[in-house]
Amino acid sequence: MKADITTLDNKKAGSIELLDAVFGLKPRPDLLHRMVRYQLAKRQAGTHKTKGRAEIQGSTKKFVRQKGSGGARHGNRKANLFRGGGKSFGPVARSHASKLPKKVRALALRHALSAKVVANELIVLDKASVSEPKSNTLRKQLEGLGLTSALIIDGSTLEENFSLAARNIPRVDVLPIEGINVYDILRREKLVLTTEAVSALEKRFSSDKGEG
Repeated sequence: MKADITTLDNKKAGSIELLDAVFGLKPRPDLLHRMVRYQLAKRQAGTHKTKGRAEIQGSTKKFVRQKGSGGARHGNRKANLFRGGGKSFGPVARSHASKLPKKVRALALRHALSAKVVANELIVLDKASVSEPKSNTLRKQLEGLGLTSALIIDGSTLEENFSLAARNIPRVDVLPIEGINVYDILRREKLVLTTEAVSALEKRFSSDKGEG
């Protein structure tokens, strides 16, 4: 399939052929949902923690005699029913990450790219570069392209002025091609790929013979 190439000044700069194996799949919501859950679970810190009875500092002395007190038969005050005691079955520090096969992750990325094409939310930019790192100037250029919520993917390195200008614009993210991922693609309304990014993606998936 063909896609128009545009400039930051909203002028046409030719066209580019997009590989159907990367941009022409029928999106699978179940696969995208699975990948997003995988990414978000992996991001969780998992640092929530409470102290158990064995971790509470204090005396282990039995504080009341076994019989004759008229109350329950307690050992020490580290029990969970006392103030300052240990927590029963409380959360412990752990990793929330799960495993997802590499081929499934790669397929999910192709489906995310295809979903943007189907929704007419993909824009191919000739290059992501500006002469000065001016956020206001870049914001106006992006608004001219209809971009108020966008993920912009460039090549292996980001142009410094463009990166500096874009970081102060709300709801606009800029990533190198190595950082492209399903969650960031779906969380923004538009996906903007430079011609360098398109070439890198097609090269990346050229050896992938998996079916969509």
